[in-house]
Amino acid sequence: MKTEMTMSRITTQIPTPVLSTRTTDGWRHQAERLIAYAEPISRASLYVSLGIIYAWFGAMKFTAYEAEGLVPLVQNSPLVSWFYALLSVRGFSNFLGVIELSIGLLIVLRLVNPIFSAAGGLLSTGLFVTTVSFMISTPGVVVPELGPPAITVAPGQFLLKDVGLFAASFWVFVDSFKALVRR
Repeated sequence: MKTEMTMSRITTQIPTPVLSTRTTDGWRHQAERLIAYAEPISRASLYVSLGIIYAWFGAMKFTAYEAEGLVPLVQNSPLVSWFYALLSVRGFSNFLGVIELSIGLLIVLRLVNPIFSAAGGLLSTGLFVTTVSFMISTPGVVVPELGPPAITVAPGQFLLKDVGLFAASFWVFVDSFKALVRR
């Protein structure tokens, strides 16, 4: 459809917009319907994903393999190295396993009450602040011959994933806290 406009003796045709208001409104309505379904699914998948990660990582803490793997991270950290004065390597790893399994359970308990997932999200945020700090305190994170920002696969890239897990944990805390406040 075209609109004609006459100016003096010159006739100009002005094309109608490709997307009319009606088409745009229809698209927005469809997008809103999609969001109405996708948002709760994405929220639940984030909570369940963190729960699975914590269950897996927490269970691994009860193995000798994982306990020994934590030593270079923990012994060089000013935040947590003092634990080795209180607990053995296995004792600390087991303690951390209980903490991680508990955090995962709290996050998943969002299905029961958001107070649980708010606590779990806050604890998880603190845990990942600690593990991200290992990137500074652990020798061997940066590739010496290349310097920063080049990081090793282990422990560098292994620890880098915790930046994303920190963000997801903080989002869980905020989302859960928002649900509590708006009750």
